[in-house]
Amino acid sequence: MVGWSIAIVFIAVLGIGGTIGWSKVSREHIEAKSLPLDGVDFNKLSDGTYIGEYEGGMYKWRTNKVQVTVASGKVTDIKLISSKELSENNTYHIDLYNRVLEEQTLKVDTISGATLTSKAYLQGIENALKQAQK
Repeated sequence: MVGWSIAIVFIAVLGIGGTIGWSKVSREHIEAKSLPLDGVDFNKLSDGTYIGEYEGGMYKWRTNKVQVTVASGKVTDIKLISSKELSENNTYHIDLYNRVLEEQTLKVDTISGATLTSKAYLQGIENALKQAQK
């Protein structure tokens, strides 16, 4: 009888903890999905090198810092300076940055399986390019 009581309490604690955890993850996902990319006008960029940061949302999970280079009025290079998610296995940001460079817009397809992080990386780029607006 005592064994069943302990098991029930254990399961209840796991359930409550899981519910609280899921609530936090869910709120962070909603915030990340709704990140506004206000639309930098790529036709009005001043040449230079700019640093942009995104603080990563309410839990700072997607914090990132980028360096964006503008030459002859075009974005010519984007480098990820730092990210909480950066590792040898996480190189999808390179594909995302190449899309921005090729299309000269932030309205690019995000990386499948990394949609929320892609939006965070795009926000870092936008924050850099806001400084480049003429």
